[in-house]
Amino acid sequence: MLSRLYDFMPGLNTLFHYERKWFTDDLRAALSVAAVALPVAIAYAQLTGVNAAVGLYSCILPMILYALFGSSKQLIVGPDAATCAVIAAVVTPLAAGDTVKHWQLVVTMTAMTGFWCLIASKFKLGVLADFLSKPILMGLLNGVAITIIVSQLSKVIGFTFDEKYLLERLAAVPTYLSQAHIPTLLMALFTLAAYFAMKRLKPTWPAAMFAIAFAAILVWLFNLKQFEINTIGTVTGGLPVFNTPIYDIGIIRELVVPALNLAIVSFVSMMLTARSFADKNGYDIDADKEFRALGIANFASALSQGFAVSGADSRTAVNDASGGKTQLVSIIAAAIIAIIALFLTAPLEFIPSAALGIVLIIASIHLLDLKAVWQLKRKDKHAFYLALATLLAVLFIGVIPGITLAVLLGLFQFIRTVMRPTDTVLGVDINGVVRSLDSTNKAKAVQGVFIYRFNSPLTYFNAGYFKRRLLEQYARQKDDTQCVIIDAVPCFTHLDLSVMAMLADLDVIFKKRNIRLEIAGRKRQLLSWFDVAGMTSGKEGIYVHSDLYVALQKNRVSQPSQEVSQFAAADNEGVEELAKI
Repeated sequence: MLSRLYDFMPGLNTLFHYERKWFTDDLRAALSVAAVALPVAIAYAQLTGVNAAVGLYSCILPMILYALFGSSKQLIVGPDAATCAVIAAVVTPLAAGDTVKHWQLVVTMTAMTGFWCLIASKFKLGVLADFLSKPILMGLLNGVAITIIVSQLSKVIGFTFDEKYLLERLAAVPTYLSQAHIPTLLMALFTLAAYFAMKRLKPTWPAAMFAIAFAAILVWLFNLKQFEINTIGTVTGGLPVFNTPIYDIGIIRELVVPALNLAIVSFVSMMLTARSFADKNGYDIDADKEFRALGIANFASALSQGFAVSGADSRTAVNDASGGKTQLVSIIAAAIIAIIALFLTAPLEFIPSAALGIVLIIASIHLLDLKAVWQLKRKDKHAFYLALATLLAVLFIGVIPGITLAVLLGLFQFIRTVMRPTDTVLGVDINGVVRSLDSTNKAKAVQGVFIYRFNSPLTYFNAGYFKRRLLEQYARQKDDTQCVIIDAVPCFTHLDLSVMAMLADLDVIFKKRNIRLEIAGRKRQLLSWFDVAGMTSGKEGIYVHSDLYVALQKNRVSQPSQEVSQFAAADNEGVEELAKI
């Protein structure tokens, strides 16, 4: 019973077997994580378009519940630049300037994101962690980073964008520069200077928190609001209060697909972070459990009137660098943030919007890595074009359409790989081991036998390509071919009647040329599939062998090559040993 509970809540296993010697490291890491999470949560609340307290609410319950249900010991969940940018892009036009409606739509979209994550976990869709390839995610995150940087220029310089889309905003920036609000700009420069000064003097301290604190103290001491420097305003502390939705229920339809996109992108991004730190610290994580934990964390955020969360790479890195050992780090950090959210929100009202804009720009610059995208051009041109297409899509058509395109690109990439995979012609080497025929000449073709391998599962949409490639490769062989052998292991993975019909066609084609068509591997499966498809095996149909070595042994020709002679000279025990290899 206890083992099942541990399986459902992996964090409990660690907490119930907690060692006292870990506490000092975990406490130090928790203080560091809380120090970094506080300013970031407030800044991301502003990016999302909600009250600063909402950012704090989005940290507390999600961090605690992920610590219990997640399988990563280092990962810290919380507000994330990409998720907040996505939510803002979806909700802002729907809210039409109504702040209460905006907040409620944010909470609704967060709950829907959690719902999609739980559905994915239920159906064991943790494999989606590999669905969006790294190049696509690189393009997406770079596009989101540029979008955030441009959007925060208005906070830093002191104007409001009239334009909706990124390119129009960029074109209008020179005009807006002439409208710069000098006190706001000076506050932004002060925050920037304070940030880099802290980074230089105390590299291990949370520079963002101190920079924002210094800016807020400056506003408070000298009453800088009189110079029209905008601050985040009154922050209502205490427990979150549920409000009855004031929007038309039909508007939820507009959130369904964006919430699905957000769930996928958040999960993939989270898994990249979780896996990297799990590998570094020598343990494994379960993708399906991570999907469930992310869903629970988002539901918890919605329940506490917060917004969507994901794996926070910067806070996770701080946790790891500070020596955090277990999930207790998240629980302690959440407790610290909860105390501030409940009792110490009054000082937050002096935080300048320009200071938060600087923090968001700095965070986005750390997210930006155009050099890595460009390096893909040299390493893998296909990957480069995928990353570039996703980046341009986010910049030209917006964050949500860009994410949708990224998901479709990932799907098309997978379909293309399955539909048009590589294939190989096989031979044997001097030791009689089956190998690919290539320029190294380590293997040579078996006289009279053509061996073909298709490196993808066969299904109805690539059966025609398989047939065409096999015939093309066969046409390049010598005229003495008496037998065609298909390696069944990589391609015959499931029953598909279209594939069976294609095999029957190939059998007819080769029989007209007095050539035997044989299949090696998955013998029991294939014979059962032949029965279902009404096909015959053996002399009257297609020969099926248990593996390639048995097929070769039974197809020894009267004048074998040197390699095949050596293979044929082996006794049955030798054949079995080769089969094991």
